[in-house]
Amino acid sequence: MLTHVWIIPLIPALSFVAILAIGKRLPKKGAEIGIASVAICLVLALATGTGWISRVNHPPESAHAEATAQSVEGHEAEATATASATEGEPAASADAEHAEGGAEAEEHHVTPPVQRNVTWFETGDVTVKAGTLIDGLSALMLVIVTFISLLVHVFSTDYVGGDRRETHYFAFLSLFTAAMLFYVISDNTLQMVVGWELVGLCSFALIGHWWEEKPNSDAALKAFLTNRVGDIGLLVGVIILYFAAGKTFDVLSLNTQANAGLIEHNLLLIGSLCLITAVMSKSGQFVLHTWLPDAMAGPTPVSALIHAATMVVAGIYLVARNYGVFFNGLSIGTANVNALAVVGCVTLLFGAFLAFVQTDIKKVLAYSTVSQLGYMVTALGVGGWTAAIFHLFTHAIFKACLFLGSGSLAHHIHSFDMKKDMGGMRKRMPITFWTFLIGTAALMGLPLITAGFWSKDEILAGAHQLGGDGGYRFAVIMGLMGAVCTCAYMTRAIWYVFYGEPRGKSAEHDLHENGPRITVPLIILATGSILVGYANLPEKVFGIGVPESLSLRFEHFIEPTGAYFPSADNSFSHPEFVPWIALVSALAIVIGAGGAYLWYFKDKGPHGITERNKVARTGYKVLENKYYLDWLYTDVIVGFVKGPFARATNWFNQNILDGVVNSVGKGARGAGEFVYHRIDQGVVDNVVKGSGLAAEGSGSVLRKTQNGKVQWYAAYLFLGATILAAIFVIVAS
Repeated sequence: MLTHVWIIPLIPALSFVAILAIGKRLPKKGAEIGIASVAICLVLALATGTGWISRVNHPPESAHAEATAQSVEGHEAEATATASATEGEPAASADAEHAEGGAEAEEHHVTPPVQRNVTWFETGDVTVKAGTLIDGLSALMLVIVTFISLLVHVFSTDYVGGDRRETHYFAFLSLFTAAMLFYVISDNTLQMVVGWELVGLCSFALIGHWWEEKPNSDAALKAFLTNRVGDIGLLVGVIILYFAAGKTFDVLSLNTQANAGLIEHNLLLIGSLCLITAVMSKSGQFVLHTWLPDAMAGPTPVSALIHAATMVVAGIYLVARNYGVFFNGLSIGTANVNALAVVGCVTLLFGAFLAFVQTDIKKVLAYSTVSQLGYMVTALGVGGWTAAIFHLFTHAIFKACLFLGSGSLAHHIHSFDMKKDMGGMRKRMPITFWTFLIGTAALMGLPLITAGFWSKDEILAGAHQLGGDGGYRFAVIMGLMGAVCTCAYMTRAIWYVFYGEPRGKSAEHDLHENGPRITVPLIILATGSILVGYANLPEKVFGIGVPESLSLRFEHFIEPTGAYFPSADNSFSHPEFVPWIALVSALAIVIGAGGAYLWYFKDKGPHGITERNKVARTGYKVLENKYYLDWLYTDVIVGFVKGPFARATNWFNQNILDGVVNSVGKGARGAGEFVYHRIDQGVVDNVVKGSGLAAEGSGSVLRKTQNGKVQWYAAYLFLGATILAAIFVIVAS
């Protein structure tokens, strides 16, 4: 499967076509086609992952030789990749390791990625290829996307069963999956742009699934347009890096040249900053995060897929796949602050603040996703590549559990309002309650037990240990503050949903637990929310050694090796388990969850503080209005464009442009009249008439010579000959 991985995105793409063609005539309206296709993809993804693990455990014998030969010249790496792909061999392009000594090579084996490509198109002397690239990162993403998508498909059969556009829904769910799979196996940045845009298109269709209701169509348009802002940065960044790397889109060549210092640093910096704009829009980073909570207007299974495994992690994958560019362009390994880390830190904290004032449970989870994406971007910004991808992995599991859990809660009451329509639901929906509680514990990072603890702790440890002298201290502080907020707002959500007395619609309905098509995916995801955290245990936990067969397995199999990844650079390193950070993280849970518990469960908080205290009231108002960013975008920017700017443009068009055009028209008409009356009628017509009169007069004279007398004709002939002879004599003399 490593060399035929292109089959995986092809299957759901064909499923999309099949569902649209015959889905309405099937008993499940096409859902059976979608589920079967994604199930096959999951099996193939697992086979790909197994193949990659085997490749890591038994690297090709020529890996070190190939890596050494390709460690400096990026173009040579690309040429080698192309040649090997053409010959039908897995490409080991751009795999280098500064391990010329035998001992060092034994410690860290180079596992070359598998690259296959064909010519896409040619323009001038440039040949652009399309192909697949498989390493630990892409193999992991294949498994995550197909696994979450399969559970979402199964969950959806109950959740949207009988929907007015059920066939349309499952068709675009398949295309959404295909687009993300295509994106994560792309071997060049131009191909990634195609996958990136396909993901955005599918999200637009699914967010606006119930487009008859205006808020839903508005949310779809908002997501689409906000992402277009970031896409400008994506296109500009890809173009800059294309020329900077010697006219190549190839990811391996691009990263290899960046790591080898063959690309000018300023170009890497500018290209990185442009790509960060794309990450901010697609992955919901502050200040382009505003579309993501509104995207909750779509069906809840779509929200789970978007927030767990597809659209929002596309930006994280963009940075991780091109990490050589970012690592060197932003000087991540030697700095104490950079744009990527700052964006991530601001997002993780300010996104968490917004979750406090939400009454819609899906929007609480949406802002939680914004915050957790901030953690991932922060990890990448401080040099914790593995920590970021590990958190992406764990977050995909527990956030899918929470989103599908919210869908289970709302399935009967058709409302997501925690304060008005929920309460006391734990006894009537026990499976949903316990799975939601486990997912919440993982999100909070319950120490030593849940997946969220291990991945978030590694991020904080990386912020403390990596970078220049002193590490990224501000990232540690903001990360811990974000952890406190996470525990507080999720405890608040648990109280409103599952405790207290039933309110509103939950009190009106005879609630009961949902069927297995909803609860089984929840149980699977809740189990994963605990188990997947043990995939990357540190070597020591509080001084106790972890067996080598269990420690850092995720890092060993997933983190790239070779010249296309900055691990060959001395400034790149891995964080170790830091006991005091783990203890402070546990303290953050106590403070956040304990404070919210006292406030809501024990009713001991300073209730009504926003009414008594002006500062608290102002702060609450700012959060309630989402930092006024929607007001800025909608009322100020869009309002200005639609209002004063549009009126000014219309005035300029009517009075300036139309005035110039009208003046030119009037001048042309005047010139035409002059030409007609003076030139055409006065000169041309008179010349023509004069020529006619002259012809008529000469004709009348000559007509009289035509009298039929031969002697007259002879005289004319003699006269003509005489004149002609005189002319010849004159000319000859």
